[in-house]
Amino acid sequence: MRILVKGAGVAGLTVAWQLYRHGFEVTILERAERIGTGASGFAGGMLAPWCERESADEPVLTLGRVAADWWEAALPGHVQRCGTLVVAGSRDTGELDRFAGRTTGWEWLDEAAIAALEPDLAGRFRKALFFRQEAHLDPLQALSALTGALEETRMRFLFGARGVPAEAHYDRTVDCTGPAQIGLLPDLRGVRGEMLLLETGEISLSRPIRLLHPRHPIYIVPRGKNRFMVGATMIESDDAGPITARSLMELLNTAYALHPAIGEAKLIETGAGVRPAYSDNLPRVTEEGRTLHVNGLYRHGYLLAPAMAGEVARRLLGEQRQRMAS
Repeated sequence: MRILVKGAGVAGLTVAWQLYRHGFEVTILERAERIGTGASGFAGGMLAPWCERESADEPVLTLGRVAADWWEAALPGHVQRCGTLVVAGSRDTGELDRFAGRTTGWEWLDEAAIAALEPDLAGRFRKALFFRQEAHLDPLQALSALTGALEETRMRFLFGARGVPAEAHYDRTVDCTGPAQIGLLPDLRGVRGEMLLLETGEISLSRPIRLLHPRHPIYIVPRGKNRFMVGATMIESDDAGPITARSLMELLNTAYALHPAIGEAKLIETGAGVRPAYSDNLPRVTEEGRTLHVNGLYRHGYLLAPAMAGEVARRLLGEQRQRMAS
């Protein structure tokens, strides 16, 4: 079967990889001129199903727990299996108890254990939750590497408006264009996320840190070369414009609470993206004529895209078997 995949964000590329592995002939159409310009490029890249369960339904855990293995198989060496550390300030330790009550897969750490994991946080937090099984990756590196791996298979990529193919030439279309479908797919809305990229040699972190705060919880993810991604806001909006001054101040103020060295960090980059979500904040594979829509990944793009790609492959393989039998 010949498949047209529309969109080369995390959803489109994982679908293309999964279909390639099952022998489908795939063409990828991306309206941007390059990879990583949408929300997939501004993601945290955390493969953290146990932590995400704190504010998400059970499918996020059951579907997401295979993500780290999927990414490691597709891109060996890109997955960092260092776990996730969840901390809170001395006045907010009740937030840790609340977080623990909503999640599983954690262990309590005292001051000494925190310092052993992250020496630069020594003496700053009295206790923490450690999710040992979790992992993370660098989104832009992962997108670039997956694109390169697909190009090596001679998969056809069409960027920009050049050479847009007629969908009638394909047996099926898989639409992974995310925010472009807001207003077109029922129940789909936009959720805006904003991030910062900071650079400082004053601290070193080995794993994602989630700092709990009653109003402005954040996560900080190491990116290598003394750089750290700080995110992320969740605003009910489909505005993809630049980060707001309010969000910038809130993210920086809360990051400063993690470590004062953040105050002297260089602000390398800011970004904002719209993450489409359904009312239950869970992704879906839906069908409309000859098109399968993969959408609603919300804040769980890298975590749940492999499961959605698997669902697409199962559907198309079943259809292919039916064709061969008839």
